[in-house]
Amino acid sequence: MRVLLAVHHFPPKYSAGAELYTMWLARELLRRGHETEVVCVETLAASQPFGVRAEPDRYEGIPVWRLHLGLRDAPANWSYANPAIEAWLHERMRIWQPDIMHLHSGYLIGVGAITAAYALGIPTVITLHDYWFLCPRITLLRGDSTLCRQPPDDPAACAWCLQLDRRRYRLPEQISGGWAGKVWMKLAAAEGRAEQQARRDTLRAALAMADLVIAPSQFLADVMKQWGQPVRVIRLGLSNERLTDIPPVQKRATLRLGYIGQIAPHKGVHLLITAVNQLPPSDKGIELTIFGNLAHNPVYTRQLQRLIGNHPHIHLAGPFSHDQLPAILSTIDVIVVPSIWYENSPLTIIEAHAAGRPVVTSRLGGMAELVRDEVDGLHFTPNDSRDLARQLERLRSETGLLERLRDGIQPPRSFAAEMHILLEHYTTLCERRGALRGSNA
Repeated sequence: MRVLLAVHHFPPKYSAGAELYTMWLARELLRRGHETEVVCVETLAASQPFGVRAEPDRYEGIPVWRLHLGLRDAPANWSYANPAIEAWLHERMRIWQPDIMHLHSGYLIGVGAITAAYALGIPTVITLHDYWFLCPRITLLRGDSTLCRQPPDDPAACAWCLQLDRRRYRLPEQISGGWAGKVWMKLAAAEGRAEQQARRDTLRAALAMADLVIAPSQFLADVMKQWGQPVRVIRLGLSNERLTDIPPVQKRATLRLGYIGQIAPHKGVHLLITAVNQLPPSDKGIELTIFGNLAHNPVYTRQLQRLIGNHPHIHLAGPFSHDQLPAILSTIDVIVVPSIWYENSPLTIIEAHAAGRPVVTSRLGGMAELVRDEVDGLHFTPNDSRDLARQLERLRSETGLLERLRDGIQPPRSFAAEMHILLEHYTTLCERRGALRGSNA
């Protein structure tokens, strides 16, 4: 079977959840004797003429096409329906003839992967790693850091939300208690409304072309169903089996907390630092180590450094490779996932549980599904540093709580088990395609 995997980015330069998952999927397909290629966006260049330059590469044995996008004089819809990407993908699929095209997320690659495959009669699978099809900000997190449960009826509200990235709009919105946005949508939103309506119409039509749409969490599936899109839930499996060999948590004089992931505002790292700063003095120490690339968002990194100040027990450890994860988790008692958006299915939680580490997480989205409150971890009120501090203090001071949560952890599903389900779907779609071709012969 030939499978083309399309994703916005790919290692080694990028290693967030969707990128890592796509790498594991490609690796496992190759291991099982299938053929696979990955297509990703490697660079964006505003100074280069609009178009695509494709660079063939091989990463850890995986064939990769790295696309370099020129954006000078790009059409308004380039971020979600890039005609240059669609044309390149159409030609690549025509030449290589994959049996399945599997798109991950949609960000940057856009709907061209779907429309090109559809035009060639290639079955299409989409895995939703985020809310890109629904939300131009991808996260359902508004520019003022409040949550959006589903796309508003008026697409002008999405246009206004994008304006909130800029201080000149965000401050009036805060001062007016929301009235600034209502006035803007009445008086100045015609162009923004049209752009967002076009985005909605284009993405909805592309989703309808897909043969199978997958969500790793029930929360994401439910959100999509409200938009009228049928979605199948397939939970993510554990790829790194070495994590199960990490020694269990031992009683120590210091509770060691860890954050592992992107250093970005929507991940709530600032919330975690603030919570640790709020903890009262105690005979039992507490230590927080933050693992993640500090260079990707330097403004936010400086904000975190100011929050940390001279605190002797909060450390920014910097970037790490995924191969280092077992060694990192062996130094941590509890993982904290403090995201302020509706995380879908964070790999960090799955990996922490595989290593026998309880997780403290926001009571939001797929995070709340993966962590069972008071069983294998603790929930806290989203975006509430005081409630997070309360739960951290419980872990530090409540006798037996850490051990009880550790004992409540169940081994996560294996990646092999997830692959078995996914390959069954691939096979069914290929057989259906073959039957259609036979009937049209």
